[in-house]
Amino acid sequence: MAQIEQSDKGGKKKKGAQKKMQIHVDFTPMVDMNMLLITFFMLCTTMIKSQTLQITLPTNEKVEQSEKNKAKESEAITLIVDTERDADGNVKKTDEGQPKNYVYFYAGQPPIDENGHITTNTLQRKEFLGDVKEGGKTVQRGIREILHNRNTKVLEKIAVLKEQWRNKEFSSNKEINDSIYQARAKEIRNDSTLTRPVVIIKATPNASWESLIGALDEMQINQISRYQIDNMNSVDSLLMLDYIATHGK
Repeated sequence: MAQIEQSDKGGKKKKGAQKKMQIHVDFTPMVDMNMLLITFFMLCTTMIKSQTLQITLPTNEKVEQSEKNKAKESEAITLIVDTERDADGNVKKTDEGQPKNYVYFYAGQPPIDENGHITTNTLQRKEFLGDVKEGGKTVQRGIREILHNRNTKVLEKIAVLKEQWRNKEFSSNKEINDSIYQARAKEIRNDSTLTRPVVIIKATPNASWESLIGALDEMQINQISRYQIDNMNSVDSLLMLDYIATHGK
């Protein structure tokens, strides 16, 4: 609290001279109050809102032990990511400065007969590209085009749900919030009545981490819930060597 003290240094004073006063303010209670307020706000206030990335996790559907390594041939698609490198092992880049990443892919079972010979090589290759604007429309390219075409039914339903979410509309006349949207989108991704792909992602020894991570990103972008990362085998190598021998690197 504040205190006013009269200065009296002794000696004679002139008649009518103004008395000098000294004001002393005790800030101890103020410091205590500030500490209490700081403690209160630290405990009761959210300083930074938590930012989380929404990830489309693989489905947890129950599968019999004998069926764990099997998938419908019509739904299975294998992606093999690869990166073009020079003699020194450095990643080659395009004229635009983008790394030359490629994706080899085939649907269903590999075209190999019982003797390990290639019947008809169905392996295809595309550049690792994203979307492009053409005529005011978004056109998928590369790996995104492959996955988009395989997961069309799911993407169409989620597009309708996303439009409702953006417009805050819902069938029961209730606003659709973020949690409802995420729950409904998960139901659509795991809807067994829809045609959904099972994606096996593999990487060549030359593949960069960027290409592999990019392939995983495409699973999220294309709302694919069933995928896994696997190692390349001799059949995959044989198909790639045959493709390169026929079409060139």
